[in-house]
Amino acid sequence: MNTFKIIILIFTSINIFGQNKQFLYEYKFIPDSTNVKNIEKEIMVLNINKDKSEFYSFEKYKSDSTLNADFEKGVFSMPPNIKMNRDRVVRNINTQKVEYITIVPDYRYSVSQSIDLKWNVLAEFDNILGYNVQKATTEFGGRRWIAWFAKEIPIKSGPYKFFGLPGLILKIEDTHKNHIFELKGIKATKGDFIYPYVNNFKDMKITYPKYVKIYKNFRKDPMAGSVGAFPDQTDANGVFHSGEEVFRLFEKQALEELKKDNNIIELELLKN
Repeated sequence: MNTFKIIILIFTSINIFGQNKQFLYEYKFIPDSTNVKNIEKEIMVLNINKDKSEFYSFEKYKSDSTLNADFEKGVFSMPPNIKMNRDRVVRNINTQKVEYITIVPDYRYSVSQSIDLKWNVLAEFDNILGYNVQKATTEFGGRRWIAWFAKEIPIKSGPYKFFGLPGLILKIEDTHKNHIFELKGIKATKGDFIYPYVNNFKDMKITYPKYVKIYKNFRKDPMAGSVGAFPDQTDANGVFHSGEEVFRLFEKQALEELKKDNNIIELELLKN
């Protein structure tokens, strides 16, 4: 049985009643629009307590917890070499403002963003995990989205930056099914949730318009902060490479990776 199925069983087997809850979502997405058969999956968690929601990757949470615990023991360790979503979304559930925590080398940015989603609630119904759900649509990030929410769970939140419906969003996907979040389990928790802090990036708080500018510049020139950072070196075969040559090699690799990452959730960020 794979890790995802094991976690699903754990989450769905626990009583859901209680003030604080964690909602477990499967996130399926197509990172490269030119390779639609490559569908990636990740486990995401929506943590809800009295006045705050926090959305994050389960794998990233495990990694950060381990790194934080090692650091407190005086041990320097490296994160696992696996792909995982590094972003978090934190929101005071009584406001329309979110704190979007994301990494654009060499900084970890806390981006303050005000989101006003215009929902169109429709008279269409379905069932997800035994909950009666209703359909709603909205536009966000350059995509049109279809959501299914449950009034039985009176929490006006959902995965990623989606919220504002009269019930928890159990499933949401864009109309082309490039990004799909679907609830798979619920867990009751106790006490206040605190995401582990890992001091491996320089932290900076910025506004959303400032972040858009930084992100677009990074997509155009991902190695801008590393100019002159590579020394001349000789490889294992005794071949000499100048620092400039090494820099250009890494720059080429970075641009090729970004070219394949062309189907991000907020598509409008890729527009000039």
